[in-house]
Amino acid sequence: MATASVAFKSREDRRKQKELDEARKAGLAPAEVDENGNEINPNIPDFLSKAPWYTKYEKPSLKHQENWKTEPVSTKAYYDRGAKTYQAEKYRKGACQNCGAMTHDMKTCIERPRKVGAKYTNKNIAPDEKIESIELDYDGKRDRWNGYDPSSYRHVRDLYEAKENARENYLKEQQLKKLEEKNNNDANIDDEARVDESRQVDFAKVKKRVRTTDGGSTGTVRNLRIREDPAKYLLNLDVNSAYYDPKSRSMREDPLPDQDPNEKFCSGDNQYRNSGQALEFKQLNMYSCEAFDKGQDIHMQAAPSQAELCYKRVKVAKEELNKKIKDTIMAKYGNAAAKDDIPMELLFGQSERQVEYDRVGRRIIKSG
Repeated sequence: MATASVAFKSREDRRKQKELDEARKAGLAPAEVDENGNEINPNIPDFLSKAPWYTKYEKPSLKHQENWKTEPVSTKAYYDRGAKTYQAEKYRKGACQNCGAMTHDMKTCIERPRKVGAKYTNKNIAPDEKIESIELDYDGKRDRWNGYDPSSYRHVRDLYEAKENARENYLKEQQLKKLEEKNNNDANIDDEARVDESRQVDFAKVKKRVRTTDGGSTGTVRNLRIREDPAKYLLNLDVNSAYYDPKSRSMREDPLPDQDPNEKFCSGDNQYRNSGQALEFKQLNMYSCEAFDKGQDIHMQAAPSQAELCYKRVKVAKEELNKKIKDTIMAKYGNAAAKDDIPMELLFGQSERQVEYDRVGRRIIKSG
């Protein structure tokens, strides 16, 4: 099929060539051989196997399909960034009027515009940039890291290493401080005041299962009562004493109301509900309910942080208002508590002085 000449052929020659090509495709005739002795595949189309007229190949060949770019290409080569070639001492014709370099003009100059260009001063002529024309191969054109300098990442690595070293040193210092504090505490604690380790372990392991109405359990919770402490329902065995609910393990009333408060072990659950943070939480809940009823968008369960913030603001505003009212009253009527001691005559409303009045009630002033 790969015929070198494109000379005129008769009808008989074309018929014979066609029969020969069909025989080669069927494997009945040997394949055509090029000038190097290599067989040419008979299934190659004519537009690929036939050489153009300007190649002037006399023998059948596929050399016209070879890559005619004989220049070597590189995968790793890249432009030399910031490289300079030559620096002139005087301005040259055709150079940049701003900096004096020959490799660019004034429009593409990246140097700061000078007040008077190098064309007129002939001073501080910028060196010429190194212009390269690199032809990269298929991999080189698609390499994202081609031309990257790994040394430029050194400062980032040094920064992270410094942070890691500082963190390790800080953790070591904290561990040493904890060990010192632990040793000091162990040295100061007396043997009699220490709690038995077995009791502490047993206290940590005491758990109970919380049953639900649907069966199963919701998990384990810790029972915070130490086994050495007496149970609440054993403090007062009187039948008419405070009621103990075995399901919730609660005793709301005081089982020993006549006992000294300093010696009581349990004063009832109502005491804990009406003191400390429980009382503050109750006041916060009451405020959120009242504010919601008045039309404010406050809900204790939906947005507890918002409700607490609004309650604190209202509480501060209320205190400021009471203080302002108190200051106004004191400014108008005075503060008797801040003055000197009241005379005993006015305090008790009587004295040893004799005063006489007439029938009308006027005071009689005696002369002499």
